[in-house]
Amino acid sequence: MPCLLGLLAFFFPRFVIVLLVVFSDYIGDAYRDTMAPFLIPFLGFFFAPFTTLAYALANHQGGVDGLYLVILIVAILFDLGIIGGGGAKARRGYTRVTKVGKGAGAMGGTARPRGRKRVRNEAE
Repeated sequence: MPCLLGLLAFFFPRFVIVLLVVFSDYIGDAYRDTMAPFLIPFLGFFFAPFTTLAYALANHQGGVDGLYLVILIVAILFDLGIIGGGGAKARRGYTRVTKVGKGAGAMGGTARPRGRKRVRNEAE
């Protein structure tokens, strides 16, 4: 069962946080000694779900040191990658690829170059 939960956490971290809050006290125990035991996991659910789960795992195992520190750092990098990747793509603008005509057909006419042409989004 823990392997299934770990696999789900990799693909659906927010779903696993909800499962842990509803069916166990795993998250509650991890954040009990913090200044805001409800607010920090709540914000972590929305902004840093991998980090929230990694901190709960590390705290449940005895503390944030050794291998669990490495897991926490990787989780932070995952969260920053998810947040930063979407913003970079939005700033760049979405493009769609359209096909250019295949050349002179049976109707005659001038040949167009073959290949693909990038077209910017119409909203720009």
